[in-house]
Amino acid sequence: MQWSLTILKGVLRLCWVLVVFVLLVRPMAAYGQALRFQPQGARAAGQGNAFAAQADDPSAIHYNPAALTQVQGVQSVLGTNVLGGSVKFKSPTGIDSRGDFNGSVNWPPPSNFYLSANLASIGLPLLSMVTAGIGLGSPFGLNTRFPLDGPFNTAVTSAALPLLAIQPTIAYKISDALSVGVTADIYTFASFLGEGHVEQKQISAGALGIPAGASLELNGTGTGVGVTASMLYAPLRNGAGKPIVSIGLVYRSQAVLPLKGVLLVNGAKAADASTDLVLPQKFTGAVAIWPVRNSEREWKVELDIEYVGWSLNKHLDVRLSNGATIPQPQQWKNVPVIALGTEYRWINPTWFPNWEIGVRSGYTFTQDPVPERTFSPGIISLPAHTLSLGVGFLCAGAGKFLGMIPCSGESVLWPKGIGLDLAYQEWFYESRTVVGNLNPTVNGTYHAFVHLGTFSLRYLF
Repeated sequence: MQWSLTILKGVLRLCWVLVVFVLLVRPMAAYGQALRFQPQGARAAGQGNAFAAQADDPSAIHYNPAALTQVQGVQSVLGTNVLGGSVKFKSPTGIDSRGDFNGSVNWPPPSNFYLSANLASIGLPLLSMVTAGIGLGSPFGLNTRFPLDGPFNTAVTSAALPLLAIQPTIAYKISDALSVGVTADIYTFASFLGEGHVEQKQISAGALGIPAGASLELNGTGTGVGVTASMLYAPLRNGAGKPIVSIGLVYRSQAVLPLKGVLLVNGAKAADASTDLVLPQKFTGAVAIWPVRNSEREWKVELDIEYVGWSLNKHLDVRLSNGATIPQPQQWKNVPVIALGTEYRWINPTWFPNWEIGVRSGYTFTQDPVPERTFSPGIISLPAHTLSLGVGFLCAGAGKFLGMIPCSGESVLWPKGIGLDLAYQEWFYESRTVVGNLNPTVNGTYHAFVHLGTFSLRYLF
């Protein structure tokens, strides 16, 4: 009887969290300003996305599935991002143009949600070594726009990729030192995210029998599946059993999305269209070290190195039902991404009892994978330096969130802890001069900047 009641309480906790998710997240879109959108949680964003070897909240589903075994009980994270910035262009003849990311502030905002549960916490003690979870996020996205009468309008006037990632995950704790995990990465589109399809708009240059000056739109939808496999190894621990050295290894496979849609000319259907969107494979190695880790304070430093396999993205040729093909060569190259981050936390300090307070900072360098010949302003690909700052607050016990809301309750429908994490990133892009492009109107110098604010709410049940 007691065992049945425990299962029932666990199920009620899960149901309550899912209800909160449906009410708060469903209206939000999930696409960002570039084909890859790295910030997928405020704790990681505050550390320059260096999180794969720490990953001790439900966002481990994205950063390192194996690390989900560190997340106790039932927990959820709900996050969103406020993003702004611009792209400036100067042609070789001195013509200026400016684009943005669907407005001064991107709307709807790129968002994420994670839910995890150790199976023992929902009444399955024999499976205490297993933790399961699901994530919804936007690790890839695109939303840029430029003037309709701009200098490269025959290349692109706007582009959007409202891609949703669904990530069911399971992690297994082999020993205190070693855990493994696997995630199914399901990429698809949903009607409540932007237009519900990928689209690219431009002005006709007069090819394929389409009159010059006509407005063109290519759009399509589809679903693709990949897999993420990972491990977390903690060879050294302190007296309380917490890691002081942690190593994360993550492999995310490529995913191919067969896209089917239409070619519109001046708003009217001209032909059915199809293509294949290839998302890259990725290898990540990460090391985290805690020079200080005790019952009062924790200080972590982490280095993550990724190798992103963009060379799989060879072309995005569009096949039309009339037999014609619109060539869109890509020929991207593999690039590294280097992230360095740190976090310092005070645990239940005397000056703020029942709380954990964290401060974070980080730096990320992202190399440019796109050659000049196939560069497109619709995908701003410039070498980028990202500086990050963040803070975090976790309230439990007798504490009160915002001074009013109890952080812990006895009811199965009330959390045992509430957390708030905030981060700010400034993306400094190196300027780039493009020459020899397949579309000569694209040739010129590009400058871009992005500022990003992100926050996450965390619930411990």
